[in-house]
Amino acid sequence: MNLKQHLTRWKKETLDPLLNRFSERKPVFKTSSEIPLPRLAIPRTGEEEYLEKLGFPGEYPYTRGVYPNMYRGRFWTMRQYAGYASAEESNRRYRYLLEQGQTGLSVAFDLPTQIGYDADHPISAGEVGKVGVSISSLRDMEVLFKDIPLDKVSTSMTINAPAAILLAMYIAVAKRQGVEVSQLRGTIQNDILKEYVARGTYIFPPQPSMRLITDVFQYCQREVPRWNTISISGYHIREAGSTAVQEVAFTLANGIAYVQAAIDSGLDVDKFARQLSFFFNAHNNFLEEVAKFRAARRLWAKIMRERFGAQQPRSMMLRFHTQTAGSTLTAQQPQNNVARVTLQALAAVLGGTQSLHTNSMDEALWLPTERSVRVALRTQQIIAHESGVADSVDPLGGSYLLENLTDEIVSRAEEYIQKIDNLGGAMSAIDRGFIQQEIQDAAYRNQRALEEEEEIRVGVNAFQVEEDLDLDRLGVDPTIEANQRAGLKKIREGRDSAKVSQLLGRLEEAARSSENLMPLFIECVENDLSLGEITGVLRKVWGEYDPPNWV
Repeated sequence: MNLKQHLTRWKKETLDPLLNRFSERKPVFKTSSEIPLPRLAIPRTGEEEYLEKLGFPGEYPYTRGVYPNMYRGRFWTMRQYAGYASAEESNRRYRYLLEQGQTGLSVAFDLPTQIGYDADHPISAGEVGKVGVSISSLRDMEVLFKDIPLDKVSTSMTINAPAAILLAMYIAVAKRQGVEVSQLRGTIQNDILKEYVARGTYIFPPQPSMRLITDVFQYCQREVPRWNTISISGYHIREAGSTAVQEVAFTLANGIAYVQAAIDSGLDVDKFARQLSFFFNAHNNFLEEVAKFRAARRLWAKIMRERFGAQQPRSMMLRFHTQTAGSTLTAQQPQNNVARVTLQALAAVLGGTQSLHTNSMDEALWLPTERSVRVALRTQQIIAHESGVADSVDPLGGSYLLENLTDEIVSRAEEYIQKIDNLGGAMSAIDRGFIQQEIQDAAYRNQRALEEEEEIRVGVNAFQVEEDLDLDRLGVDPTIEANQRAGLKKIREGRDSAKVSQLLGRLEEAARSSENLMPLFIECVENDLSLGEITGVLRKVWGEYDPPNWV
């Protein structure tokens, strides 16, 4: 077959059917949140009002960024979410990433750790070290950060239900390194409400879970003032299938619940609010994503000033970490994921993120290799150093289309927040299943759009090819679980059993009181109590969360 014949066949069998399918439908130009896109956007208000609403970077309502100089001062923190197998393996990956120019660490924990079980618990069988690093004791945490000076790096830990205990371990490691606790910088996710609606790694019922969160707020306000005590997460809400508008609305509604809980516990809003941070998804619809970040900043500033009476500028700033969208990665033609991640990362940067993780191209298939992680990190570095977008503060600000999208997202998110307020707030809305149902409905609509080819996913429902994957694969040591069990056994045999019994009794008593648990958690881990032993006491006192049936 010559070239002309090949082209004729390709046009007949591939191109013409595609064009016919598209010609049968009238194009619908709208965002993932059903916001119509005009052919040409124009300002909705007069020029003076338009400019006043936009404001300036670093000034209320922070639509254009939380800092006056943004990336002209310094780039966003470049993180790569990493953690697998043993603490030794993950430590090697962290040191590799830091050598490649990464500027912050982001720790992934395995499922047993996320739900508070030790590696030797029967429920952990088969899951130890599979989707993150296995951490059962302070000894594991020490190995995880071996030769990494904790006063020189910013560490983010994706941990929620047992976040206070993992933070206690991190603080204990810092103390053993001789680092002043007040100098520690980083974030624990510590966002339990989104676990109830989107992710599922909860342990305790809502009330004691909120108590743990406010205990962390109180402790860090005094002892670890540079630490972000919570990362209020829209990322997992979006991964579960929400729209961009829902991601903003439900995340900020959860934020309102945390702020109110902290105030109710006696904290001053201007003393703890500066340690709040957020975590958003960077999805595929480029302009909607940029507008989403701007809308979230504007809304949060208004909420903090008007609802909670915050006075300090830092109390009103929405500072956020971004991760590119794992749910958009495809196992088909995985090299295409490099392009997807690049566009998503660029949207996060143009939206003014403070920290960014870029997914690796092979993550829809398996744990990323060093090579694919390096490409993901280089994507951020190319955007920072070669694209020019970091040279100007808010380079897309003033675009009529972008500002109209920002206004629309603000308006629609406010409607959702009002509905949640009418239901009694985020916790009540979760208990009634409102937020869960809204996310499920949006996910269903999106899946139908893919199946009916109203939305094109390159390589999945269009432009498919037959392929043999030629990618390296990361191997995980099959002995990891046995080694972790043996390590725990050795720790238990070598510790002071009388001291352990005393601490377990004190912990049970404290859990039944209103005492701040953070100092006791630190004392427990320093005396080699394991994660599972600590959460076991809390389970005994508080019970476990049993999600309602909303059928």
